[in-house]
Amino acid sequence: MKIIKPKVSKVLAKKTFFDVFNEEDNLLEMCTIENDIFENESVDRMRLYHAVIKNCRFFDSDFSNIDITDVYFENCDFSNADLSRASIHRAEFKGCKFVGTNFPESSFGDVKFEESILNLASFANSKFKKVIFDHVLAKDTFFYECNFKGVDFQSCNLDKCNFNNTPLNGIDLSSSEFNSLMVSIDELKGCKLSSLQATRFASTLMGVIISEWE
Repeated sequence: MKIIKPKVSKVLAKKTFFDVFNEEDNLLEMCTIENDIFENESVDRMRLYHAVIKNCRFFDSDFSNIDITDVYFENCDFSNADLSRASIHRAEFKGCKFVGTNFPESSFGDVKFEESILNLASFANSKFKKVIFDHVLAKDTFFYECNFKGVDFQSCNLDKCNFNNTPLNGIDLSSSEFNSLMVSIDELKGCKLSSLQATRFASTLMGVIISEWE
């Protein structure tokens, strides 16, 4: 699946995340930010456009209602941050950390998470359109009541993910690994699984006992 990459200019001004407090409309754009520590801060309805963000820490910060468009993130830590009701479009997150991050009621379009950690993150009631999870560690991640349209999981660890009330029709999980998922048999209809995964679901969801021939 192809997604639209962030549209970022080659000429960007150097800024820090604290510059947002100098703007009346909480806007940061056309900038590059590196090595910032922006922890335990709160910025409601922040707008972040056309930017490159590298090696920054946002632990336990509140970015509720944030609008992110055309932004590339690399090696950033959003652990325990609040991105409730976020709007994230044409964005890439490479080598980023989202342990316990909250994204409920958010919207994602043309977004890629690559080689990132999303353990215990919550995406409940969110909408995904053309989103790629590539070599992502997403154990105990909450995808409850989500809407998936063109979502790709590529070689991810999805162990104990919660997909309840999230239809997985057209979703390919065959290259990913997990021992168990929270999902109903109805939500699995149309989902692509490996033969080993299908056997596991047959035994756990349908009460089937698998006997191995010697």
